[in-house]
This record gives sequence, structure tokens and C-alpha cells, in this order.
Amino acid sequence: MPDVIRLLPDNVANQIAAGEVVQRPASVVKELLENSVDAGASKVKLLVQEAGKTNIQVIDNGQGMTENDARLAFERHATSKIQKAEDIFTISTKGFRGEALASIAAVAQVELKTKTSDQELGTQLKIEGGHFKSQDFCNTPQGTRIEVKNLFYNIPARRNFLKSNNVELRHIIDEFERVALAHPQVGFEFKHNQTSLFNLPATKLRQRIVNVFGKKFNEKLVPVEEDTPILKLSGFIGKPEFAKKTRGEQFFFTNHRFIKNGYLHKAVLNAFEGLLQDNSHPTYFLFLELPPEKIDVNIHPTKTEIKFEDEKAVYSIIRTAVKHALGQYNIAPTLDFETEAQFRNSPQPSGPVKPPQITVDPTFNPFETASPKKKPSGDGGSGTNAGFGRGSYQGGAPVSRQSQQWESLLSNLPEVEKTEQVQAKFDDAPSAPAKQYLQIGKKYILTNHGEGMILIHQNRAHERILFERISNAIASQNIPSQQLLFPQNLKFTPGDFALLQGLLPKLTELGFDLDEFGKQELIVQGVPLYLENASLQAVFEELIEDEKNHKSQDRKEQSEKMAQIMAKVAAIRTGTVLEPSALAKLVDELFACKSPYVSLNGKAVVVNLKLNDIDKSFH
Repeated sequence: MPDVIRLLPDNVANQIAAGEVVQRPASVVKELLENSVDAGASKVKLLVQEAGKTNIQVIDNGQGMTENDARLAFERHATSKIQKAEDIFTISTKGFRGEALASIAAVAQVELKTKTSDQELGTQLKIEGGHFKSQDFCNTPQGTRIEVKNLFYNIPARRNFLKSNNVELRHIIDEFERVALAHPQVGFEFKHNQTSLFNLPATKLRQRIVNVFGKKFNEKLVPVEEDTPILKLSGFIGKPEFAKKTRGEQFFFTNHRFIKNGYLHKAVLNAFEGLLQDNSHPTYFLFLELPPEKIDVNIHPTKTEIKFEDEKAVYSIIRTAVKHALGQYNIAPTLDFETEAQFRNSPQPSGPVKPPQITVDPTFNPFETASPKKKPSGDGGSGTNAGFGRGSYQGGAPVSRQSQQWESLLSNLPEVEKTEQVQAKFDDAPSAPAKQYLQIGKKYILTNHGEGMILIHQNRAHERILFERISNAIASQNIPSQQLLFPQNLKFTPGDFALLQGLLPKLTELGFDLDEFGKQELIVQGVPLYLENASLQAVFEELIEDEKNHKSQDRKEQSEKMAQIMAKVAAIRTGTVLEPSALAKLVDELFACKSPYVSLNGKAVVVNLKLNDIDKSFH
């Protein structure tokens, strides 16, 4: 039998290995930016064309590379960071495997220009698909300039898996923000298609956060500081009232390396317990500093996941520090078990308190048509104060006027009907009782139905009503729109705005009248009629969150998802007080729906309480 196992050619092996490191243009941006930071650059410029599909350039003023180093940098497993296996556990820089440049060069056309401070001329390299094409001297400033063109040009199948430009740009922005936040002492600039998205000077962390996410962020931030023998924790958390429906403003950095860790994220959520609304996400920028030997950064190709030697201790420290910060800045609610809140601001009487006294005329008859006789003042009543109950409030205002009104009202009452007449009226009444509606706990609607009652969840009911209305309007392409009296300006982060740009045509179909206004800003001039009283910021946050997580390519499914989001945002909230007429209208509209009994999340909207079941509860 002939041998069947053979060595792969280097170019094939490099392309396979590149799949782990280079998944999309954002992967290239991350590796190149981190290389610039490792090179000691104080200024880094990122230039991108067509969301990185055609061109990515990173220019820095770092220490640069010699001619030999420039050539070796593109060889697999060639690195300046480690020399022996033990060095992996004392890593303080970003890249160290020697895979990034080799993987990028295997799937793109790469041009490198670099120069050190002690060289007169720099080095220029050109590589295509992992093959060196040329190496020459060139005139270039100190530092490194690397250009990556036509990513995945030699692997069309991989290129076909790339998403739209808006989606790919958002991923690039995410990677840029992570590196920029991790290194506020470095100046960064980012241009996409010659349009400047970021221009971040070197500064402190708080100012870097404000420069990245907007000026309004300054008032949202609460500092966190904790220094323990296990780790040093610093950074900022957002105030609970500024929590958003969308994710994306949650950052953990360990030794200035961005990481993802669901376990530590739960520590922050636990600290915010009781302070956030449902489905809201707190903002945080937390930096952990640990000895390198206490963590393992070599468990993931992109190094965004790491292992902690004592993860439970790290969890406890983060939870405690965040709770302490919330309490220290009077954000967490405080409980005083010594004093009742309702009496805290009650005025104190200046003298002894006397109980009120009431005197009653026992001879008073409200059905007498004649004027009552005056009683002597010693009988506890008074002619001038005679009235309802023939009493007066000692120490208060006299009630004679109110008493006279009661006497006039009672004197005009008709005579009491005879028992036979009353019984005849009851006999003529219809047997089925009229519908009665009662709101319970500002959350449920209770009404009689047949031989029992039904309980309706008012928020889910209104969601179902609005969803079917919006869906029908979309299907008939007849969505009523309402122009706003005062147009609203909504500002977004660059990543979120990139996603929204891809949704603008669909939003226009749904009845929105939108225009781009400046950088990362929309001006809303009109909205679908169903959203005229809804929070537009909440609507767009929900749409962005769904686009991040759902990413449906089917137009019908996307329309249905948008209809669900609009219905949820515009629906009556729990805690809203409704008049009886509004309750009746809501119930009638609910039972006119195709699916009145099931919510948009598949939960119950109506609960039937039969009389037999109620009787059993009293046994």
C-alpha cells in the first residue's frame, strides 16, 4: 500500500494557519496596531479603504527595524519577544508568537517600509501570497509603514465570507477602540475612505474615553481604584442611570491587553444588582494589573481570552471594588434601619399634642323636613353649628355651612321605594353582567368573562397589538408616518453609526424620515405613527443591538424583527395607570388580533381564572 501522509507545501500551511489569526480586515488592524505599540510608537495612524477589503495602512514613529529584522519578521515563528518556553509566562508585550505578519502576508499583498534611528536609508519589502517579490533600500522616516492590499485575493472563498462594508468597518472600529483605550499615552488617528473618524491625542485615560465616546461621557464616569496583593484594579464604571440597551461599552484590560471574560463580567453585573433596568448593560472600563506569571495569555490565537491563576479571587475583588465605588459616590441606594423614611421630614409639634374632640347631637334626624329645634348650648350641640351628625370639630373650622348643604340635599331625596317595586326592577334586569375592567398593580387587567375572570398582562397585550398593526402595514407597504414638530438629533459611537448606515434604507421603508447630520449623528424628522410617543434613542439602541446579534440577511425576517423591536419600545410600560375606557379598548383590540394569547417572546398574555378553580382555592 503506498504512503498517504505527506507534508503540506509552505504556502498552503501558511494559508491554513492564517485562518486562525486573520479572520477579517479587523484582525489585520489589531495585529498591526499592537505591533506599533510594541515598537514604542508615540503616534500611530490607521488608513483604511473599503472597510479594509482593498487597503489597510498603519504608520508609526516607533523604533523601526533593520534590514535583516524586516525580512525575518515575515517568517513563521520568528519573534523578538521570547527565546525559551518559560518566557511565555513573563510576557508583557502584545504579539509574541511570530505568526501575525507571516499569516497576513500569506493571504494579501503586503508592502513594508521601515527605518531605525541610526540608519540613513530604510528598507522596503514587497510580498504577495507569502512569496517575497523584492527587497530594496528606500527613503522613509523613522518608524514603520506597512500596507496590506487586497486581503484574501488568493482565497476567493474566504473573501466571499466577508460581510458588508458597514459591518466590517464596525469590527475595525471595535479593534481600534480597544487598542486606543488600552494605551491612552499613545496618539492615534483613524481615517476611512479619506474621512477622519478619530483623532486622539496622547492623554489620560478619562480624557481618552471622552475623546472616543463623546463629551457627554464625562458626567457618566465613576472612578474605580483598588490595590491588593493579588492585583491592582483601576478604571471607570458608568452610572446606572446611563446604562444602555446595547452592548459594546464593556472593556476589561489585563496588563493593557483587551480580554473577554464572561465570568468577570458577571462580577460587575452582580455589583450593579438592583440598580439596572431589565436588559440594560452597564458601562465599564476596568484595568487589571497582575504579575505576568499569574496569568496565561497563550490559550487563544488572538489572545483575547486568558487564564487566571486564581479567578475566584479576581471575581471577588472586582465585585467589591465596583460596589465600593457605587456606594462611595452615592449611587447605590442606602438603607437606614433606625428611621422610618415617611417620618424623616415630618415637622415636630411645638407644644403638647391634644387629641381632636367631636360632639354629636343624638336627637338629629336627617329625614325631618321641618327645621330642627334649637338645643341648649349645654347639650353639646349648637343651633348655629347644627348639621351633618350635628357635630363640630373642636379646634378646627366650623362645619355649619357643610351641614346646611347636607340638609338641603337630604330634604330633596325621593321617598324610599317599596320592596315590590325594587324587586320588579331586578327581575327585569339582563342575566349577563356588564363587562367590568380593573387594573391590578399597574400591570394586569382583570375582567369578568363567562363563569369566571380573565387576567391580561397589559404590556404584552399592547406589544401584540402594535406588532400585528406594524406587520400588516409593512405587508401592505402602507406605513403611516408622522412628522415631528421638533426634529431630534441622535448621536452614536462610530461603530454603532457604521451599523446604522446599513439600516437606513430599511428604516426609510418603515416610515422613518432620517438624514445624516455631521459625524456619527442622525437627524430624525419623521417617525412611524406608532412611535410618536416612544423614545427614539431606545428604538435605535434596540435596532443596533439586534443587528449586532441577529444579522439576518432575509428581508422578510429582518422586517419582522424590526416590527417586534418597534412594538416593544412603543408598548405601554408596566406601571402606567390606565382609565377604564382605555382598559376596555385595549382588551377589545387584543382579542381582535390573530394571536392574542401569546406574546412576542412566546409567553402568556391571557390567564383564564374559572369559577371552579377559584372555588377550589377556598376549600
